[in-house]
Amino acid sequence: MMKTSSLTELDDETVRSMAIGAVFSGFGGKINSLDFHRKEDLLVTASEDDSVRLYDIATAKLLKTTYHKKHGADRICFTHHPSSVICSSRYNLDSTGESLRYLSMYDNRCLRYFKGHKERIVSVCMSPINDSFMSGSLDHSVRIWDLRVNTCQGILHLRGRPTVAYDQQGLVFAVAMEGGAIKLFDSRSYDKGPFDTFLVGGDTAEVCDIKFSSDGKSMLLTTTNNNIYVLDAYAGDKRCGYSMEPSPNTSIEATFTPDGQYVLSGSGDGNLHAWSIDKRNEVASWNSHIGVPSCLKWAPRRAMFAAASTVLTFWIPNDSNAAPAVMDTEPSAGNESQHLFQ
Repeated sequence: MMKTSSLTELDDETVRSMAIGAVFSGFGGKINSLDFHRKEDLLVTASEDDSVRLYDIATAKLLKTTYHKKHGADRICFTHHPSSVICSSRYNLDSTGESLRYLSMYDNRCLRYFKGHKERIVSVCMSPINDSFMSGSLDHSVRIWDLRVNTCQGILHLRGRPTVAYDQQGLVFAVAMEGGAIKLFDSRSYDKGPFDTFLVGGDTAEVCDIKFSSDGKSMLLTTTNNNIYVLDAYAGDKRCGYSMEPSPNTSIEATFTPDGQYVLSGSGDGNLHAWSIDKRNEVASWNSHIGVPSCLKWAPRRAMFAAASTVLTFWIPNDSNAAPAVMDTEPSAGNESQHLFQ
């Protein structure tokens, strides 16, 4: 049994002690994205085998698998409800236009389709305070939606590949776009345009991921050429930056710890790295044991993070006085339920 502990305050020693506590295989391809629920001990994945999988992170159990052969499963995020998710489509965008779906994992239903994007969605983010969510697409647009209605609530036309994120209070959202530009919008009056714009000087690579720290003071950018930047969220100043080994066929992901003190990132050499933001030093480096991780996120309320490639791993502090971390494999068919979405 893998035991995850509630998050108190992290320190260098705890971060260094992180080790694999559970492994889930059985995916028929790369895991495209994963997300933790903000309040419940749940994680959801979307992968190339068209599956969406729901896990209990406190007990390291796979709860449910659903398959989405018609639309595929690409970007995914939880809504506020613990069994409902937003999932972007990989297939049939031209014919159906159903680029986003609001799915109930509880009773295996699609609650709503959202049409509008013409090309693949590369970023999805749920508002932490209401039913709004955002999507960024290779069609050079960001769309703002409401879970309760099918129609798009707002649209921003931008250059390049737009990546989106809400801050933890839901009052501000950021859009990263071509040329290292980060635009900040008031989520209640985004139609007035950005209230601030930052430029990540000297790096013109496209941003493939953006995150706010929990305290809202920092932003974390990951670029397509595997550079990681921590910016001051108020002034836009670069607090620190790291260059990872290239990974030609895989975008890497970086993540804040919930206290905003550390950054973790994958790398093209198959390693994971952790840095202290304030001290600006590397705290730890690990072999991921799964090749280049395409997904990496720290759980909001636990001393735990998840890293994924074609395999999903849960990392927890390794108690040196305890037995070695247990390697859980994919539960047998009797312990989980599988369903096919049409």
